[in-house]
Amino acid sequence: MSLHNVIAIDGPTGSGKSTVSKLVAPLVGLRYLDTGAMYRAIGFAAYEKGVALDDTDGLVALVASVSIEFADGEIIVNGVKATQLIREEKISQAASKVATNPEVREYLVERQRLWVQKNGGGVLDGRDIASVVCPDAIVKVFLTADVEERAKRRAVEQSSDHSETRSELVQRDDRDSQRKASPLVAVEGATIIDTTHLSIDQVVEQVVELYTQAASQL
Repeated sequence: MSLHNVIAIDGPTGSGKSTVSKLVAPLVGLRYLDTGAMYRAIGFAAYEKGVALDDTDGLVALVASVSIEFADGEIIVNGVKATQLIREEKISQAASKVATNPEVREYLVERQRLWVQKNGGGVLDGRDIASVVCPDAIVKVFLTADVEERAKRRAVEQSSDHSETRSELVQRDDRDSQRKASPLVAVEGATIIDTTHLSIDQVVEQVVELYTQAASQL
């Protein structure tokens, strides 16, 4: 049951998936897992230890030994409170590159599934939740938004330059959608929600309604 009792929310950077997921989780009585933070944690650990992002052996060894904890709203990587540090753009880019490594993904996907089993389901956001991590999720949502709007949101969030942020988003979109291992894709049966002109509350309401309808049929 636990691997089915999942709301899978996928989408590109800036589509609103993390914000929506955090708000949806308590409304439906499920816990939330930010799977993207796990890849960021690996990117952060690689950066801290000087492991090259194209060093497969080094990354595999790193993933096998890294400690990632979610506690009291904090993300702790190898004992370091890294909640804010992993949101830096250099770590975001590192995470995107790390995510192209099939062995890294395989390891983290297994950890994510174990988390779901332990918690009896959950609200998970990422780029391959419905396609790989929990393909039997009872709700599959793919959030999207115009790249200009996503760049605007990201620039405000990070106090960065809009044009530079837009360029970085385009590069990351290409990398995430073209990678061989678990590419970013809207799976068949997913509800696609364009958040460009919607408020967060409107998106949350739609997702909660999808879950309510799906859960009533179990």
